[in-house]
Amino acid sequence: ALLKSDPSRGLSEAKAEARLKKDGPNQLQQEPRLGLFMLFVLQLTSFIIILLIIAAIASIVVNATNEGKRDEILSYTTGMAIFILVLLNAGIAAYTEHQAGNALDALAKLSQPEVSVLRGGEVMSIPTVDVVKGDIVLLETGDVVPADLRLLEAADVKVDEKALTGEPDDVSKNTKIKEQTKLTPENMVFSGCPVASGKCKGIVVATGMNTRIGEIAKMMASQDDKAGGGPCDCLPTSAENKTPLQENVERLGARIGVLAIVVCIVVFIIGLLIGTKDPEFPESPSWVYMILIAVTLAVAAIPEGIPLCVTISLAIGCQEMVEKNVQVRKIAAVETLGSASVICSDKTGTLTEGKMTMTKMWSCGVDYNITGQGFDPTNGQVQRVGMLLPHGVNSNRDLGVRSTLLSALLCSDTVLFLAEDPDTGETTWQYRGNSSEAPIVVAARKIGLPEDIAGSYRRIVNIPFSSARKMMLTVSDVTGRTSICEGGMPLPRGTTCFTVCKGAPNWVIQSCTSILREDGAVLPLSEEEKARINAGVVDAYSDQALRVLAVAVGFRAEPPAQLESDDVPLDEKFKMLRSNLTLVGMVASLDPDREGVRESVLAAREAGIRVVMITGDYLKTATAIARRVEILRPEDNIAEAAVDCNSLRPNGDIYVPEDQMDDITSRVRVFARAKPADKLEIVKSLQRQGLVCAMTGDGVNDAPALNEANIGVAMGIQGTEVAKGAAEMILTDDNFTSIVKAVEKGRSIYAGIQKFVAFIMSVHIAEVIQIFFCVVVSMPLMRTPLQILFLILVTDLPPSIALGMEPGERNILQQPPRPKNEPIVLGWMWVSILLNGFVLSVVIIAVYTIALHHYLGVVFLEDILKAKEDKGESQGEVDDQLAKARTVAFISLVFCENVRAYICRSFSQPVWVDLCTNPVMQRAVLVAQVAMLCAVLIPFFSDQILGLDGLHIGLWGWLFSLTGPAATLVLCELSKLLTKWQMKRYQRQARFW
Repeated sequence: ALLKSDPSRGLSEAKAEARLKKDGPNQLQQEPRLGLFMLFVLQLTSFIIILLIIAAIASIVVNATNEGKRDEILSYTTGMAIFILVLLNAGIAAYTEHQAGNALDALAKLSQPEVSVLRGGEVMSIPTVDVVKGDIVLLETGDVVPADLRLLEAADVKVDEKALTGEPDDVSKNTKIKEQTKLTPENMVFSGCPVASGKCKGIVVATGMNTRIGEIAKMMASQDDKAGGGPCDCLPTSAENKTPLQENVERLGARIGVLAIVVCIVVFIIGLLIGTKDPEFPESPSWVYMILIAVTLAVAAIPEGIPLCVTISLAIGCQEMVEKNVQVRKIAAVETLGSASVICSDKTGTLTEGKMTMTKMWSCGVDYNITGQGFDPTNGQVQRVGMLLPHGVNSNRDLGVRSTLLSALLCSDTVLFLAEDPDTGETTWQYRGNSSEAPIVVAARKIGLPEDIAGSYRRIVNIPFSSARKMMLTVSDVTGRTSICEGGMPLPRGTTCFTVCKGAPNWVIQSCTSILREDGAVLPLSEEEKARINAGVVDAYSDQALRVLAVAVGFRAEPPAQLESDDVPLDEKFKMLRSNLTLVGMVASLDPDREGVRESVLAAREAGIRVVMITGDYLKTATAIARRVEILRPEDNIAEAAVDCNSLRPNGDIYVPEDQMDDITSRVRVFARAKPADKLEIVKSLQRQGLVCAMTGDGVNDAPALNEANIGVAMGIQGTEVAKGAAEMILTDDNFTSIVKAVEKGRSIYAGIQKFVAFIMSVHIAEVIQIFFCVVVSMPLMRTPLQILFLILVTDLPPSIALGMEPGERNILQQPPRPKNEPIVLGWMWVSILLNGFVLSVVIIAVYTIALHHYLGVVFLEDILKAKEDKGESQGEVDDQLAKARTVAFISLVFCENVRAYICRSFSQPVWVDLCTNPVMQRAVLVAQVAMLCAVLIPFFSDQILGLDGLHIGLWGWLFSLTGPAATLVLCELSKLLTKWQMKRYQRQARFW
């Protein structure tokens, strides 16, 4: 009445148009996505990038105001190089983020373009976006529900609600209003769900953002809104959930940036106080030269190479993940899995195959096991329980087995076929029809029944399954047959019609008056025996999370034409045919565990990762599967470790307080009957406890939780585009075991990142110490900003990347997950970084000092300036000798860094342990050496741009530069003794915590 619509005529065109104007189109609202340019601008707002931009501007401005340098284009190479670096990083990051998919885009694509509605008494086809509340919609098999409908008429309707609930079975729908015990009401169908079978008519009760799909879109949009605005709220934000690594790198960069500012100010003041002059342009003011030195210090102190190395390391990790059946959409997600402390996994299709498989059957009082998984009928056989049969011998030809499976097959409408995947070209077995009948068809083929056997039994009557009847019934013509099939049960003399009833065991058994025995005899079935079968077979199977169907048959001697007559109403015919049946057997199917899942759950537990199952299935089924895969251990108290999600919201849709919710999620490992909002609240609760949460899912219902989790993992095969759009990673094989492999790889990548961060940081510390030392003791600067950039981004970058590709430690999965707030550089690592930086500084300062004395005969700036005055017109000769000294120090530093690249492969093990196990390192060092030779030997690039002169340093210069790496090797290896002690001490404390 509230919708003011006539079920027989529908809305009038005028009323429909008015409602469309009032409520808006039937589509999901989306915030406009950030454009490529805005994403690019946002990349320039990080603290480190701003400091580099300031340094570049200062370099250009100072050179532009310097009379001796303003007209030389090469004077601006430092500023231009920094700008190029900044713009390149921002461009790559913006492009990568712009390419990422949008989950809300995929949500909008779930509906079909047009739908049939009743308007003004006429059936017409209208665009889905024009559907309004009160419209009468007509649906049939294959249609996609355009909006949320309440059913007015329903004829054997089943709807695929997997996208909403995550459960694989088609859901029967009717017009009855009942107390809701299922995940969705039986008299409602929801937007975006396909009609699997039947026909129905319904009235639209919600459109657009007010549908179930719309509620999911609202949840996802609200999560994006909570991310807040951009910097200073003056720019939009592109951020979703930052990964622990991103947060760590940002914190590290901010601290180093602040430290760089302090160091620049201190050095600037000291230089002014002591009157430091530019040895190349002594006539320029001291403050101008000190600004250039401050720029040099900024470039030396700010770790601009770390973000680039992290990006490259993660990108390589993404490529390697593909080999482990993991496709990464957001590269930082590679590392996040390595820090995961809890994995929330969907059940169907992730922990299980997502393919109902018959594993047990019962017939003639005998239990059977059925081997094989999936829909492949060529793999598996039937074996009698408790009987040891010779190899190759099975029970496929037992009378009860053949009779039960053929009878069930005659009461099925599902077909099995081979289909080729258009993407991979791989041929796989698939079914067309009802998911609960697929196991029957597969099992029938396993025992050797011909593919077309059902076609040889003409079907006379077909009464499909309904929620009221709880069973399906068919009658087949068996005129002239003496048995149901070869090796099957005998048919009574004169039988012309063979009735098969398949459905819920308690309903089918109640209709039986006799039972089939092993010798083919049919004997009476007493009430006591019915109770024993229900308790000993049906309940036992149900306790193992098996879905049980009972199969009963009947024999009739009247001519088939009488039963084919339409004069008898369907319900009366059903009542007549289902009486006095003979119980033939029962078939039991389950969604089997994926191969290796149990072992992966145990490996995750050993790695300190808690695995939590969140499913829409019933608690009893979820608990049984959780026990099989070891999510629940034998000693666990089921009442404490597994709950129905109704307990999270005892008052309807209102959840328990946060502290109570956190107490539940801290101990529960199985959540059953979960709605989309439940998954989201569980993830939030786990995150409140400081846990890094990975969430798997495949349906539309999973999208909000995938979006909220620290890392969302979608299924590649069965996953919807909505789930994939909300996730950071996609499992191409839908297998839980791939997640654990990805965790191991993520931990290895993070360990490699820690190594190259320590490597790069020690370089920056050494550069700062060297420049500070030169200013304080009044020596000419050892190198220019451009030389530092070249060292960090060209000669040091390849070894850094190679460190990021170091193989993980053998016991990396036995280590606990690192805390979410743990810094990327630990305390004992800082000891190693400072020691390495100090060693490198002492060695290179010594090399530079001796080189200055060798080439110039003096060391201090004052003496060099005096020498230039004495030379008069030959001042260029002094500058040339200074360039030679700097070149020797430059070459020695590159050699030292190459040696340290091998040293830094382990914080505690000697350099010779597993020296050549990382082939990438050998190639990286070779690239670094080639880059160094190009920098010091190629004319113009070497002398005019970089200010180096390797062509004229002589044999002494090349040989003397080798003393640096030799000293570095010895001193850095000795410093490992202290680092090893600090490392062990930290690990002992970590275990205690």
